[in-house]
Amino acid sequence: MDVKIEPGWKSRLSQEFDKEYFVRLTGFVRDEYHNSRIYPPGPLIFNAFDVCPFGRVKAVIIGQDPYHGPGQAHGLCFSVKDGVDFPPSLINIFKEIESDIGIPRPVSGDLTRWAEQGVLLLNATLTVRAHQAGSHQKKGWEEFTDYVIRVLNGEKENIVFFLWGAYAQKKGESIDRSRHLVLESVHPSPLSASRGFFGNRHFSKCNEYLVSKGIEPIDWR
Repeated sequence: MDVKIEPGWKSRLSQEFDKEYFVRLTGFVRDEYHNSRIYPPGPLIFNAFDVCPFGRVKAVIIGQDPYHGPGQAHGLCFSVKDGVDFPPSLINIFKEIESDIGIPRPVSGDLTRWAEQGVLLLNATLTVRAHQAGSHQKKGWEEFTDYVIRVLNGEKENIVFFLWGAYAQKKGESIDRSRHLVLESVHPSPLSASRGFFGNRHFSKCNEYLVSKGIEPIDWR
């Protein structure tokens, strides 16, 4: 099956595209786009991979579902396009960055600027039906994104994995902590942020680790 995705990723993921689960998933997703309002827009399903080529990945933030409100999702977890109100979790991420490294809250919630520096903003599920959180879970996306994590874990070294909340932590259980840095805390959602997301200092810890390995740090502005 021919999937349009950044060439470095394509060479590593192409075997998944021909597997039965992915063929079934593709059929389901195609029908959903035809019959319902689905986010993100079809051309942006693999946006996280296209703006963060495999060869450049140095950090991974794992989300769960794309945003399911109008105009929000554009294929990068936690990110929204310019002009869209910041969702609560993104506001809390920016608050922690300000508290951790002193960068004031930006005017743009579009995190493409992070992705282009090597931060893979990976949702576990890459599509969702409008206003129905979790509506595309357990259709095959999780199997695909588990494989993505396995490839990164096995083929690269010194990646920083951000695992916020129980869901992301479960998804990252197989990551080799002797090859990579794994940063875990509660989720930045307003329901949990005050119980350990605020004050986790993950952004400075990430950069300290990258610098210690001779890797250019992330500009979190």
